[in-house]
Amino acid sequence: MMKLNSILLSYFLFMITFLHNTEVDSKKCHGECTALASYYLWDGANLTLIASAFNTNYSNIVGYNPQIYDYNDIKIGDRVNVPFKCGCIRGSNSDFLGHQFNFTTKTGNTYKAIANIVYSRLTSVEMLVEFNDFNANQRIAINESLNVPVMCTCGRRRVSKDYGLFITYPLRLGESLSSVAKGVELPEKLLMDYNPGVDFSSGSGLVFIPGKDQTRNYHPLKSRSSGIRGKVVAGLSVAGVIQTLALAACFYICIYRRKKSTERSFIQTSYNDHPMENKIGSGITLEKKLGSVPFEGGISTKHTGITVEKSLEFSYNELAQATGNFSLAKKIGQGGFGSVYYAELRGEKVAIKKMNMQASKVFLAELKVLTNVHHLNLVRLVGYAVDGSLSIVYEFIENGNLSQHLRDFSGREPLSWSSRMKIALDSARGLEYIHEHTNPTYIHRDIKSANILLDGNLRAKVADFGLTKLVEVGTGSLRTQLVGTFGYMSPEYSERGVLSTKIDVYAFGVVLYELISAREAVVEYSEDSTIAFDEDSTRAIALVAMFEEVMNQPNPSTDLQKMVDPRLGEDYPITSVCKIAQLAKACTLKNPVLRPSMRSVVVALMTLISGTGDWFISSSVGTPTSC
Repeated sequence: MMKLNSILLSYFLFMITFLHNTEVDSKKCHGECTALASYYLWDGANLTLIASAFNTNYSNIVGYNPQIYDYNDIKIGDRVNVPFKCGCIRGSNSDFLGHQFNFTTKTGNTYKAIANIVYSRLTSVEMLVEFNDFNANQRIAINESLNVPVMCTCGRRRVSKDYGLFITYPLRLGESLSSVAKGVELPEKLLMDYNPGVDFSSGSGLVFIPGKDQTRNYHPLKSRSSGIRGKVVAGLSVAGVIQTLALAACFYICIYRRKKSTERSFIQTSYNDHPMENKIGSGITLEKKLGSVPFEGGISTKHTGITVEKSLEFSYNELAQATGNFSLAKKIGQGGFGSVYYAELRGEKVAIKKMNMQASKVFLAELKVLTNVHHLNLVRLVGYAVDGSLSIVYEFIENGNLSQHLRDFSGREPLSWSSRMKIALDSARGLEYIHEHTNPTYIHRDIKSANILLDGNLRAKVADFGLTKLVEVGTGSLRTQLVGTFGYMSPEYSERGVLSTKIDVYAFGVVLYELISAREAVVEYSEDSTIAFDEDSTRAIALVAMFEEVMNQPNPSTDLQKMVDPRLGEDYPITSVCKIAQLAKACTLKNPVLRPSMRSVVVALMTLISGTGDWFISSSVGTPTSC
């Protein structure tokens, strides 16, 4: 009883402290609303890049941009308004209104390039330094997950109650108060009132401008909520305090009674995509093994099922011991959903992906795929763990990923042309298997060079199935939430969320271009058009667009040779390079119907590598470009 009283007292004190802090913080930062980010289009920017950077999709952007009639023909200098949720962010020195977006880095990225190019000056180097762990001038490794804060406002009642939707607007050289006011058709005084002391002619910095909603009307400022704020805290009734204590007592009793029964529970598995048999080892259901805490996002529990009979369940302690308590010395990678560690478990070399508890959906998606697909060119699942943290254990692939071999020059020999062709074929075979030989069909949705692993013999295995989508045979194209990586997403997917196996084909075409050039899927370059990967880069272009310009020439051979990875020297057959570029062009056609299937891609690569038979890409592609 004394223990219960102690806990209730502690909880009561916690609530008082919480309410006090809420009162203080509400004075500095309160409110939640929709905001708009004004994205200035640089050369090479498109809706694919914008939607991915802001973790959204085409359909969410369309309604706020009636001034743009053709989304396939947006031009440099246009501005696109991107909606996002505006709320309170806790900074190191103070709180402010904003939103944190997630961005996965590419080779050579720096804070300056991310702030000025990818996010078109909507954030700053200083903000990125504050919310991440890297130094300001540090060149960040690939596949690091960054927090990108963008500031916003919900309005100012003292200025006007007529405006409750605001655009975060980065100023650029040549702009002035009059030009901005004229562009948005609002009085100069109103803009100054919302941005006191700001020099609109400075050419840099952010201002907040009233914006129109999807009906093309100004959205009024929301009325003040009746929640816990300022003086309201002081007026909490005695009944409210008693209710809080009662809830605390119930909370304690529930926790005490359920403690032992939930020691190893985590989540109740469920997926609406495709119900399957639900077993772990000798008949123990995954539902019982993982407990009863619901999925993130409120996924229903009507359908459960992940067959994991051929994989092992590990305890958290066993994984922690094998990795030195997940020490930095054992860390070999970092992804958007967790860190990867090397270990030796039960006599086998493995890679352990330790995921955030919030990533339950991704964890189960990957577990579901890897327990049902087995192929030489797909990474093999060894086991998993669900107590303490979510972890997936894979076979260890010792040679890293393809992206590292193409662009990380730290002591690695450049991949020969023949090795690149074998890697392309291996990867294509892995994709063909999940597209053509499984039911349901699997769509990877995140094919890129960083997700193609290389073993000691430079044979490739497709990895990272956390974003994989299951599609019933015969269902054709679907629409879904946008996920993936800059530069690899097909137009129909990035703009309309249309999902089919052809989005993997498109991404594979980008990987083929990478194999030729060793360049990023999105290439940064300086104003003089010289390709560059330094922090002074101010422009960017999709790799697909660069190759399209070359391959659309009557005789592209000369310019194509300029695109080849310089580390190859002259040790490559230009005819083979040309045919691979033709295949990549077919894979990245804008019309998904015209793209070849992965089965056709495999046949084409086998024909090229063997040097026998007629070159064939797809009957729908037409006559190949002559090199």
